[in-house]
Amino acid sequence: MRKFAHEFAGRSTIMAVLLGTTALAGGAFTPAYAQDEQADSRRETITVTATRREESVSDVPYNISAVGGGDIERGNIIDEAELLRSIPGIAVVDRGARNSGTLNAARIRGLAVDGNGLGDYAVSSVASVSTYINDTPVFAGFTLRDLDRVEVLRGPQGTLYGSGSLGGTIRYITRDPDFGEVNGYISGTTSNVEGSEDWGYGLDGVLNVPLGERAALRLVGSFGDYPGITDYVNVYELDGNGVPVAPGGVLDPAASYRSVEDADTVETWMGRATFLWEPTDTFSLRLVHARQSDDVGGRRQQTVGVDGFGNAYGDYENGSIQLEPSSRDINMSSLEMEMDLGFATLTSSTSHYDHNGDSASENTGFYAQAGWLGLYYNYPRPMATAIRTYADEAVVQEIRLVTDDGGNFDYVVGGFYRQQQMESTQQSYLVGFKQWWDAWIPFAAGAVTGDQDWDYRRIENFTETALFGELTWHASDDLDLTLGARYFNNESDNDTFMALPLWAGLFPEVNADLSSSENDVLFKFNMAWRFSDEDMLYGTISEGYRRGGSNAVPLTGVFAEDPRWQFYTSDSVVNYEIGFKGDRGDFRYDVSVFYVDWTDPQFNTASTWWGFFAVQNASEASSMGLEASIDGFIGNDWHYSLGYAYINAELGADFHAPDRPAPAAPIALEGAMLPGTPEHQLNWSLDYTTQLANWSSFTRLDGYYQSETTNAVSTSPTFNVPIDGFSIWNLTTTFSRDAVDLSFWVKNITNEEGITGIFTEAYMGTAPAEGYFGNANKQMISLPRTIGATLRYNF
Repeated sequence: MRKFAHEFAGRSTIMAVLLGTTALAGGAFTPAYAQDEQADSRRETITVTATRREESVSDVPYNISAVGGGDIERGNIIDEAELLRSIPGIAVVDRGARNSGTLNAARIRGLAVDGNGLGDYAVSSVASVSTYINDTPVFAGFTLRDLDRVEVLRGPQGTLYGSGSLGGTIRYITRDPDFGEVNGYISGTTSNVEGSEDWGYGLDGVLNVPLGERAALRLVGSFGDYPGITDYVNVYELDGNGVPVAPGGVLDPAASYRSVEDADTVETWMGRATFLWEPTDTFSLRLVHARQSDDVGGRRQQTVGVDGFGNAYGDYENGSIQLEPSSRDINMSSLEMEMDLGFATLTSSTSHYDHNGDSASENTGFYAQAGWLGLYYNYPRPMATAIRTYADEAVVQEIRLVTDDGGNFDYVVGGFYRQQQMESTQQSYLVGFKQWWDAWIPFAAGAVTGDQDWDYRRIENFTETALFGELTWHASDDLDLTLGARYFNNESDNDTFMALPLWAGLFPEVNADLSSSENDVLFKFNMAWRFSDEDMLYGTISEGYRRGGSNAVPLTGVFAEDPRWQFYTSDSVVNYEIGFKGDRGDFRYDVSVFYVDWTDPQFNTASTWWGFFAVQNASEASSMGLEASIDGFIGNDWHYSLGYAYINAELGADFHAPDRPAPAAPIALEGAMLPGTPEHQLNWSLDYTTQLANWSSFTRLDGYYQSETTNAVSTSPTFNVPIDGFSIWNLTTTFSRDAVDLSFWVKNITNEEGITGIFTEAYMGTAPAEGYFGNANKQMISLPRTIGATLRYNF
């Protein structure tokens, strides 16, 4: 069951089967509680607010997909990787539960330059895909419970959604309370994952309580406890001080090892409360508070090859010489108010969130492959540990005015403000080094201060102010023309501290404080022509951007770097897109082609001499492709969906380090395939509904395929290695009667590894000549074959 823990990121309940991973063209299946009701509900149009107006998916004049909350609940689509794999044009680097809250794993239309191995720490550059919880821009990796819908907007969304929406925007919309009735559900799940002898479980519950005729409260709770699947087979035995045991004495090279089975456990708690008050027909107030806590025991990542003794690693075995746990907490509160002014709706959204986490990582393999163990830290039983933390806290305010439909012109105007503080730290330790040094050279004991060899802290204060608007001209009953713009002004202050405290007085501490600012205007043009009652031709030219900042690398002293490393600029894209979409009741389709021109793409890398965390801009990149999806019904019993995406994303020019311009060797070459995005993706599903006596039955088979990808854009074979394509198949059956749903399901039927990222042997492998007999190379694997059952009672 161990694997369930990671892929599901501890998302506790596996409630109704994973019925609907594939929600293409804005629609998904809806398993039945009663067959007649199901036939109607599966044809129900999902209403979205991506344009800041309520519209059906088929009426939105650009490429959008939506998954309804009912489908998410009944299908138990509770993991972002599983959800996003169902949508053409979106790739996911599946890191499992351990790093699910650190970095956004979604990559839309190939707009990503960073290597797939990133994720252990929070990088300086923001993600290329923005995520929202209701109207709050935050990446939090919340458990997907009791949602009204998830909207996925493909392509840059800079005018309405601002920074970080280069590739697109993902919106998680929570469900509102119901007036007038008490309702809810309780659900329990048990499951077992290939590679684990144990079973995991999850519990979920929702309670809706009316508070008079015009107010209600909705409470959501979720708990998941799952054993891991990954065995850490080379873990040092530690003494009472946390130092590797020296069975033959401190100066003897021998060590004691143990194996920890199913180390990557996951425990997750999530709670949410929503209060809705509508005192009049023209005013509403919505107050939401959500909290989640995750505790993860280790990586769902396996090592390949052999350890330093020549022993081969098996499936689901990790060669780290230490355990690598993580934890995180997220609190988010929002207050949304709406006033109907007659001609328009005025909306105010005020929110605050506080997201923080920590993890322990083994860096011994990196030290060994870099030669540091042999040159600087040549001691027995080496154990290089990195303790990392991240924190992200912000206050966000948005006000917008949206006119009602009816005239020749409609508009959206608004203002946006965000005050954000982000902090990341790394404390690195050579565990046991001081003990060994004092025993080896007792007369020079004062030369080494302790085990800590690296101290890093980065605090950034960021302020964003923006004005935005879109004006739509209804040129005729069939033709709409929209022009949008967003003005933004950003200011950031970066305070960075760095030190190497291990050697007493040898290396001075470094403090750097840099400020930067930027402002610009983004534009968007959209045309929508409804050439029949069921079909639309749309075209869009849109811009997106991602804010710049500073790296604060030292410019003087022992650790001096070139000043050209100090700053990185914002990057931007221009998207050209044309598509067709239609809705004929039992059949929906959406086909689009696009070309994205990417200027100054940001690349999270490291400085030339000392390897400080830094972001730099490449010159250019591009992405072009096709996205297509169909979704339909054959009679009342059969439902199908099929999606395909072709994406060709590549670097447009050689990328050089700022202090190593041509003719020096580049970091990456023109034409290099951008990492993590396959050239071909397929999504498919087929489900069947029938009646069995007093029970309705729903059976679904669905799958996903992606072609070969690359691990990194770098010219170095240490990072840039190919990753094989893979396919994942799932099967589920649900029986429903009255208020009870019973589901049996199998995920990843063929037990495909589904690798999406790699730490290579050359980067973090074994080095027995330097005393390192573990092996820290890793493959990021998908959730192995998982079988489970879910029982749900609705009231």
